[in-house]
Amino acid sequence: MPLLNAENHVIGVDLGGTAIKLGRFDAAGSMLAEAEVSTPQPAMPGAVSTAIAEAVEQLDPQHRAERVGIGLPGPTDAAGRIARLSINLPGWVDVPLADWLEPQLGRRITLANDANCALVGEAWLGAARQRGDVILLTLGTGVGGGILLGGKLFLGHGGAAGELGLIGLDPDGPPCRSGNTGSLEQHCSIAGLARLSPLAPPELARRAAAGDAEALAVWAAYGRLLGIGLSSLLYVLTPQLVLIGGGLSAASDHFLPALWREVEQRVLAVSRQGLAIRRCALGNGAGRLGAAKLALDRLG
Repeated sequence: MPLLNAENHVIGVDLGGTAIKLGRFDAAGSMLAEAEVSTPQPAMPGAVSTAIAEAVEQLDPQHRAERVGIGLPGPTDAAGRIARLSINLPGWVDVPLADWLEPQLGRRITLANDANCALVGEAWLGAARQRGDVILLTLGTGVGGGILLGGKLFLGHGGAAGELGLIGLDPDGPPCRSGNTGSLEQHCSIAGLARLSPLAPPELARRAAAGDAEALAVWAAYGRLLGIGLSSLLYVLTPQLVLIGGGLSAASDHFLPALWREVEQRVLAVSRQGLAIRRCALGNGAGRLGAAKLALDRLG
């Protein structure tokens, strides 16, 4: 149907395991409205699709935005139409989410991996501006990743590249839902941190900030594991910048020193020349901003 009220606005959606975050933006990236709804539990594709459709209509009942970008916790096809897989959401295998939503909403849809969306957001208006070669790692329930090469997202053959959290770290480590064992995700997600300490991450960070030696040692052990995994990525990609995002990035001051020690020990100077490693600038808003930017770029 024709969108008579459409303006040069765009909606970005960040689908997470517990919440769906939405924002309506103008073409310069200024957020004009925002919303957040709970992710249905269990997060089956049909229920999530309905929740996204309802939230978009509530956010923009006047149809000021005719384009919607959606970030998902897993790879999509190269065309940005199909959610290929999400190992942390039930039933998400080759879900044609864009085809489901477009008739319901009367808006054009594009899909992307959520970490890729966060990276695009940071490259647009955040910490990765004017940087062409960037790795982003999101540390939370899982460990996601995104790669920017020459200023463009690297998606690889079929669109599924950049699942950095699924690389192998320890062949005898805990089993991963990907089928790998000892993946970076298993060691550096919230569950991985829990293997090092029974304390919740905020409490562990609070104690470290207060100088508690045991908490500081836990974060150092965590940073060492993350640094080992990152070292392999640096040899392959030699980026200018590594960004750390996700919920655990709030404690980055406590684990970045140990991470840097591993990188400096393991990675030749020529492969880390000029490298910066820092926390994302946009926080939890990067994903929906980047999803909106991808919708602007892909959907014209």
